Amino acid sequence: MRIHLIAMGGAVMHNLALALQKNGHFVTGSDDEIYNPAKERLEKAGLLPEMFGWFPEKITTDLDLAILGMHARADNPELLRAQEMGVRVMSFPEFIYKHSQDKKRIVVAGSHGKTTTTSMIMHVLRNVGIDFDYLVGAQLEGFDTMVRLSDAPFMVIEGDEYLSSPIDRRPKFLHYRPHVAVITGVAWDHINVFPTYKEYCHQFELLLQNMEAEGNLFYYGPDKDLSDIVNRSESEIYATPYYSLPYKIMYGGTVVRTSDKDIVKLEIFGDHNLANLSAARFVCSTIGIRDWTFWKAIQTFKGAAKRLQNLVSAESFSAWLDFAHAPSKAKATVEAVRKLHPERRLIACLELHTFSSLNKDFLPLYNGSLQPADVAAVFYSPHTLEMKKMPPVAPAEIQAAFGKSGLQVFTERAELEAFIKNQNLENANLLLMSSGNFGGMDIPGFVGGLPTK
Repeated sequence: MRIHLIAMGGAVMHNLALALQKNGHFVTGSDDEIYNPAKERLEKAGLLPEMFGWFPEKITTDLDLAILGMHARADNPELLRAQEMGVRVMSFPEFIYKHSQDKKRIVVAGSHGKTTTTSMIMHVLRNVGIDFDYLVGAQLEGFDTMVRLSDAPFMVIEGDEYLSSPIDRRPKFLHYRPHVAVITGVAWDHINVFPTYKEYCHQFELLLQNMEAEGNLFYYGPDKDLSDIVNRSESEIYATPYYSLPYKIMYGGTVVRTSDKDIVKLEIFGDHNLANLSAARFVCSTIGIRDWTFWKAIQTFKGAAKRLQNLVSAESFSAWLDFAHAPSKAKATVEAVRKLHPERRLIACLELHTFSSLNKDFLPLYNGSLQPADVAAVFYSPHTLEMKKMPPVAPAEIQAAFGKSGLQVFTERAELEAFIKNQNLENANLLLMSSGNFGGMDIPGFVGGLPTK
């Protein structure tokens, strides 16, 4: 097929382009901006556009399909040309469903923990030799791309609740019709498209309605709002709650005891990750993976990129990078690092980068999220506000919203870097949390160059 991707520079879209090319399709694409690692990966594959921008002349009658990314707008020149010429246009989740409609679909949804839970399932399946396709929101160790398309009998999908495309206003996960689903919890996010918490929760009600009949749902039991959603549902599915697995911090890491009373040491840590692990274990059992096989495989799971990713591990100093940006994610991540090394000072830095996190009505939800940290800082870029066409936010407003004594607020990357460098990093942990890059910070290089012993 001849397939053109409109807005191909996104994390999933560029990986989809690579997967389509690997399957023998003729692939082209456009975007008005493409950054690394997408830029380098597309260039290596010969898929990087010669020029950035939108070029309607790329849309021709010999195209079989145009796949539309969320970064494009509804008035995108290439999209308008495709619509005028009658070229078939799909969002990427719609395309993923078409590809997987004859497979058993496993979908992981929820406001937090989607990527990690999906990654755990993928790690175990690969280790036990089960063939599967996948779509996941981060790069994983041992996987070349974030998307795989083949004739495998299973597909594991990270089910995002954000919109499918600028002309398809449904959440992505409503396309997937899972046979097996996980919902990790609900916590209000994406305030720009779901202006109330009730409306946000309703999307998960729709997900249950869109599951295949007699499908298996595993949901985080302690989440009362999620439990209410499941209990109200009239869908013909089997719903099972799951909980965080009991664990201990010992031998320099996390230790759990299996149902066979064996002691297993894990590479991951934190209550939220032990809950994610519980969900992954349930999912794997539905496709015939025995418990002892699961535990053997999961011991080598180190996590996904930017999900409590360890950047430095020294005798008296460690640093982590996490994707956490929403209030519930930030809170869980800070608490996890605090529990892992309670004897060390914890320096936590959070970037406000998304539309929701920079919205003045949403900011109060961050209250208390950085409380366990000894030193806390928030970074945001006025340029990001301008790009999102949002009103300015004053540092004092952020300090008031977080309710953290001594909270430092920065709008310049250099000032944040200087602040971190001036900290006493002896017997300390540094936690960087963002869905962005702190205004262009070379995060691994910066952290690796910190003055630690």
